Amino acid sequence: MRRDVRILLVGDEGVGKSTIVTSLIKESFVPHVQHIVPEVTIPPEVTPENVTTYIVDSGAGPNDRLHLESEIRKAHVICVVYAIDNPNSFDRIPTYWLPHFRQLGVNVPVILVGNKIDLRGGEVTNEALEEEIIPIMTEFKEVETCVECSAKLPLNVSEVFYFAQKAVLHPTAPLYDSREHVLKPACIDALRRIFALCDANKDGILDAAELNEFQRKCFDAPLQAQELEGIKAMVQEHAEGGIRDEGLTEAGFLYLHTIFIQRGRLETTWTVLRKFGYAEDLRLTESFLLPKFEVPPDCSVELSPLGYQFFTEIFEIFDKDQDGALNGNELSELFSTSPGNPWAAQKFPDTTLSDDSGSVTLQGWLAQWSMTTLLDHRTTLAYLAYLGYPEEPRTAALQVTRPRKVDRRKGKVSRNVFLCYVCGAAGSGKTSLLRAFANKSFQPAYEPTSKMITVVNAVDIDGSEKYLVLQEFGSRYEAETLRNPKKTDIADVIVYVYDSSDTNSFSYISNLRQQYSLDHIPTLFVATKSDLDLAMQRHEVQPDVYCRRLGLQVPVAVSVKTGQTADVFHSICSIALNPWSAIPGGADRAMTAAAKLRMYVTVTAVLGGCTAGLIVLVRALLRPGSSGLGAWTTPWATWLVGHRR
Repeated sequence: MRRDVRILLVGDEGVGKSTIVTSLIKESFVPHVQHIVPEVTIPPEVTPENVTTYIVDSGAGPNDRLHLESEIRKAHVICVVYAIDNPNSFDRIPTYWLPHFRQLGVNVPVILVGNKIDLRGGEVTNEALEEEIIPIMTEFKEVETCVECSAKLPLNVSEVFYFAQKAVLHPTAPLYDSREHVLKPACIDALRRIFALCDANKDGILDAAELNEFQRKCFDAPLQAQELEGIKAMVQEHAEGGIRDEGLTEAGFLYLHTIFIQRGRLETTWTVLRKFGYAEDLRLTESFLLPKFEVPPDCSVELSPLGYQFFTEIFEIFDKDQDGALNGNELSELFSTSPGNPWAAQKFPDTTLSDDSGSVTLQGWLAQWSMTTLLDHRTTLAYLAYLGYPEEPRTAALQVTRPRKVDRRKGKVSRNVFLCYVCGAAGSGKTSLLRAFANKSFQPAYEPTSKMITVVNAVDIDGSEKYLVLQEFGSRYEAETLRNPKKTDIADVIVYVYDSSDTNSFSYISNLRQQYSLDHIPTLFVATKSDLDLAMQRHEVQPDVYCRRLGLQVPVAVSVKTGQTADVFHSICSIALNPWSAIPGGADRAMTAAAKLRMYVTVTAVLGGCTAGLIVLVRALLRPGSSGLGAWTTPWATWLVGHRR
């Protein structure tokens, strides 16, 4: 909601624009005022809506034209003033003033203000006023309302500016069709979504407890029993099907907001909409969907216990048949308050655990959200809003992990969700390995991977559940990923897959390792298709020797076809938890220059204290303007350690 309102008064000469402004400020009638009153600023603490209000007077003479047009373009709301004793000033509203605003390309709310009601002879009914105003409101939808006042008495002067403020802060146009006297489709959709989110037990009605929670969330106050009964009685009388089983139905909820708007209480409906994140265009705001959430470099994002609790509870609510899985219809209903299933393009639920009928299980559901949070936490944040995460701040459902480098330095990994890249030649069995991990059936027919495939499952490590995400890129995206340091730095493990029955398969991954700088990533080699005859690889050394030379365990032999996976996924998770155990060439290969410096200083100290030469060299390297740690190579360090004074 905006924090300031600019109100412009226009109208023919002599209708009393300047007098209205003066009467508001002086709280009394001033008979002689200047032609145009200077702009008035009203501080927020004085106004009911707690916004800064600017009131701008204008003239209608030929010399005022340029200034008037400039102010019309700057206004948030325009009050067109006419004089009750001057019918011509009223007639010019639809024939001159309103068309003039449109000609200038201005589309802001308009309030019609009938001044000098003290000069009217006799009483006028609301019906008579409506007969005059409704034809104008029908033709010009920007006209919000009409207020009659007297600057002389003064009477209803403050109401003029109150309604002007409301027209900006709580506009009618997005919510209500004044011609048809019905809620607009976008408003109906927003209110239906709010109703669905407030219907905690999904029984189609808001019971007393749910209405109280709705009242607390929106208005910070409980709903009194007498108020509740009054609402129910009114809805029961006027809205067919509005009450069922002593609860408020969706039809009743929509009826209430229609009545609020028709009775001029738009602030009630707008308060509800804004509490649920809607802007004036009745779309959820970006700040609501994506609140500020900083993720430092080298850190990842996981669901917190509160996040897992929310997704567990929402799963159980929508599992209507209580079979422990969400089928297609149940998922559609669950995502009805959102733009749709966020994983529709990923062949979900093939990406996670599902039962024999293809319904996603609770374990698969939590695993899928764990993967989504790791790979794109902004999607999780947005869907927490779409699905109605109940508490603020919503960021409490997520937690930021310790940096990977810190984990590796301490030798203890504190994270619970790990990312593993799966690379290998076409036809080596990568996709089959991923499908096996998600408990999907083996497919004998080979289909080349044309786009990235990602799957997730839980892995039990010493009684603790960890989530492992496996990604296969396909030949189209593999090079793009592996040459990008930002992408390789977020990988916890890289698995090289080769077909043990294909003589050329291992050469592909050997060349891959030479082409890209990947030795800082913990590594595992997997030999697939072990049910087939073992082939000698056309490579300078065989895979087992190759791995031993790198200080890695020999390739894990698996056969997805026969279901022999040798607990390879447990091995991957174990490596992620103990990354130093699987660095190609030993842990020293992944150490930074600073880490090597610390190691050499420690070694020297153990041998009997730092040498003078070492101290001098370190100071030289660290002094301002020096070439940095990269200039210190292992031979220098060895020479210094071996030559003590």
